[in-house]
Amino acid sequence: MTDSAGAPAEPDPPVGHRRIWLRWAALGSSVVVLFAAGTGWWLYRKLDGNITTDTTAVAELKRYERDRPSAVPRGGRNILLIGSDTRAGDGNAAYGQDEGSQRSDTTILLHIGADGRGVTAVSIPRDLMVGVPDCRTAGGKRTKPQFAQFNWAFQIGGTACTIRTVEKLTGIRVDHHMVIDFRGFKDMVNAVGGVRVCLKEPIDDPDAHVKLKAGAQTLNGEQALGYVRARKSLGDGSDTERMNRQQQFLGALVNKMQSNGVLLNPAKLYPVLDAATKSLTTDPGLDSLKDLYGLARALRSVPTEKVQFLTVPRKPYHADPNRDELVQPDATRLFRRLRADAPVIVAPAGQRPSGEPSAAPSARATPGSSGRTTPNPTAAPTFTGTNAAASTCA
Repeated sequence: MTDSAGAPAEPDPPVGHRRIWLRWAALGSSVVVLFAAGTGWWLYRKLDGNITTDTTAVAELKRYERDRPSAVPRGGRNILLIGSDTRAGDGNAAYGQDEGSQRSDTTILLHIGADGRGVTAVSIPRDLMVGVPDCRTAGGKRTKPQFAQFNWAFQIGGTACTIRTVEKLTGIRVDHHMVIDFRGFKDMVNAVGGVRVCLKEPIDDPDAHVKLKAGAQTLNGEQALGYVRARKSLGDGSDTERMNRQQQFLGALVNKMQSNGVLLNPAKLYPVLDAATKSLTTDPGLDSLKDLYGLARALRSVPTEKVQFLTVPRKPYHADPNRDELVQPDATRLFRRLRADAPVIVAPAGQRPSGEPSAAPSARATPGSSGRTTPNPTAAPTFTGTNAAASTCA
């Protein structure tokens, strides 16, 4: 036989040879598939095993189940995020606390609306004066109810005490909780390649171990940790300013993850998950990769502009300006809307969100103001804050 050019054509391989080739090809493909499946299973098991399950807090909360608030209607969820100052592990002791001590400087109540309608992250100031209920200490002793600053709850009775304090303060049931330590935060920022921020002025804070120039720049994990923890060297040195920076940075982090397609790219998502799970302690409802994936999917479905950050309406405590107290009735309005899974409108200070009636007065509370307004009953109240879309550098 010849080909179209007249040259002798290569003879077809014998049928037996073709069968052998097909068998080897099938065997090779099977090996590749099995290897990929095995690798995927190993990675899954590794991430799953990174997570620490907090059964102690769950058992303690069961003792008070009758006193706890009802769940959010229609499928909304509330997750309490606690930034732990345990300083346990390498590198954490440098931040100024004895090894093994326990404190929480950052607490955020994350409300995820039903059907992906929106996400509202509410920061609770560490210096807010609240009623801390009776709690069990790590040594098994019971403390008496007391009026104290909010972050004492974590120091006294850990996660369970903090959750009960939040529920008594807000009337909102905490469905799940996550405790993230310093190293997890730093590693997550590094895993996404750093986060871009815009600084109006340079920062030089020895206590927070951070020195940054003014202007737009991308922070690595170590710089980011110092940036969100810096306090005395910036502005008026208040915890409110620090919480504002934390909210803006978290918004920028959310935006970075979504804009870079991290949540949709396994190669990019794995380092983030590895960093997060290694430093994550959760209740049994979120202690598996499957549970966290479900949470990630819920968050991914929410448009960036509907991921909002704000601080509970607060003002200087009347008996001590170095402490905070709630601004009423604004705080009650906010808590009521979150309990009902109702929309919460958040806008930067001095700006009215689009769609809000011009005649509707804002229920916005700024630091030091009374926050007392007479809202339009037909309009949702507006609170000062920011959102992930507005946290991006120009």
